[in-house]
This record gives sequence, C-alpha cells and structure tokens, in this order.
Amino acid sequence: MSMMSAPVDAPVWPQYGRAVHVGTSANGKVSVYFDPQLGRPGLQNACDLLTDADRVVAANDRIFGIVSGAVNVIVFALGGRTDGTGGADHMACDFVNGGSIEVCAAFGAPARVSALFEAELSECSMGGRLCEVSTGEALSRWCAAVVSDNALGDFATAPIWQAAGAPDFVNITDPTDRNPISTGCGMAFLSWLLSLGHSLNEAARAMVTLGDTGTLAQLYAELTGNPATAAWDTFCTAVHALPTKITTDDPFTALPMPAQLALHNPGTAEPVDAALRPAPDPVCQIRSHRLLAADLDYPDDLTTQL
Repeated sequence: MSMMSAPVDAPVWPQYGRAVHVGTSANGKVSVYFDPQLGRPGLQNACDLLTDADRVVAANDRIFGIVSGAVNVIVFALGGRTDGTGGADHMACDFVNGGSIEVCAAFGAPARVSALFEAELSECSMGGRLCEVSTGEALSRWCAAVVSDNALGDFATAPIWQAAGAPDFVNITDPTDRNPISTGCGMAFLSWLLSLGHSLNEAARAMVTLGDTGTLAQLYAELTGNPATAAWDTFCTAVHALPTKITTDDPFTALPMPAQLALHNPGTAEPVDAALRPAPDPVCQIRSHRLLAADLDYPDDLTTQL
C-alpha cells in the first residue's frame, strides 16, 4: 500500500473539506484520509483502516456478489466524537455518487472504524437501491456486524423496536433510514431469517433485487418459498418464543458469522507525523446518514408487547 502520497483528484466529502491523504490500499480500491486535527490517535485510526480496507472490501464483495468500485474514506470526528458514535455518512447508495465516505474516529478501537466503513460501503454496493429506507439501513448494519464481529453493538435498534410495541415493518417498508423503530424491526427480522439457515449473502442479493419498495415479507417469501402473507405472524411467533426480551440486534443468535467473513484483527501501520491544519467549512448536502448511537436511548414509557 502507498502511504502519505497525494492523490490526483481530491474528493468532495459530504461534510468535511480538505484532508490529509494517508494512503491507498494494496488493491487500489480504497484511498484513506484523515482530519489532521485529530493528531496521532486519528492518524492511527486511518492507518489501521488502510491496513484492513482490502479485507473489508473482499468480504463486502462476497456478500453482494459484486466487484466494488473505488472509494475514498475519511476518518474525522463526526459530531465532535472520537469513540465511533458519530456514525458515518455518504451522499448516495452507489459508487459513482456515494464513493466519498466519512467515518467517525474511534480512538483505540479500529474495528469500529472498519465497521462504519463497511456500513457505508455496503450501501454503495446496493446499486442505487435501498437508499434512505428502513430495509436498506438494516441490511447495511447487518453487513457491518458480520464484517466487524459486531463492533457496533451499542448501535442496537431491535430493543427499541420491541420497546415501542413491535410495530409491523415487515409488511411495509419505512421510507427513511433514520427511524430506530423500523430499523430495529429489520434487524430482528434479519436475525431470525439468518438463524433459520439462510445466509446474509442470499438476503443481501434478494433485497437489492426487490429494491426500495420491497418488503421484508417479500424477502421471506424469496428465501423460504413460503407465502409473504405468512411472514409477520411466523416472525411474531418466534419473537414471543424468545426466553427474554430483546437486548441486542441479534436476538436469534445468528452470529457468529461464517468463517470467511469473520473479523481478522487489522494490523497496525506505524503512524507518521502530519502537520496540523484547520478544517474548512462543511460542503455538500448529506443524502445518507447512519443513525447516531446517542440517538438510540430506550423509551421509558413504551410497552414491550407485540
């Protein structure tokens, strides 16, 4: 991989301005940048991501059955946070318009940075579909969980869905990726489907084919051969049979992941000093943004019944 070399064209980021180019991954697919105001901890995050990037891309390509396009990714303090809870964003669910990815720094936790990268890379892999809808958000979070050994467990939304009364987002798709209740339904539903023996690869490819208007009920029909009308009731029966209330995004224990997608701890590239420069004002409008972990507080007054 190349380190601290200048790319030909500087990317335009959803929020950030000019950044320091740390390097390009060995396969040439991922160019990594960082905000120099983060100092050595931020540079270390960027170096670790650079080391891990090709593994993440290869795992992502196996999930979607594609060959990924080239992307740029910057590590900086989204929302002023340096623990990963600022999330990640990009501007579209394809490689042409969405290939400039921003991920929150997570000092001392490189797996979280890789997970955030995969969350957005997976959305680029959806070919312009499933963007800004609940099904696509749930799928991207499951991809991140599988590729990173669930490094973003604190982003869990399935418990919020159950606490909100477990509304039906199986037969309908919520036209937003910012609602933790509908996303949580998708997370629990995918956990259930995967626990039945279906792979994330199968689910991801079927969901992309179904597109923005596709429902989880239709996904159930595609994978199981059973009628879509049976999906919600069968899922609810399974939820009722759980021994405890939902506390994670994987209530049916579909993880651990297939060995070929399991996390291999990224190696550490030795950081080098970089001159600190102030960040310019934000540019462009965000088209796709992951929910922030801090937004996912449990409601105090909601029931837990289906």
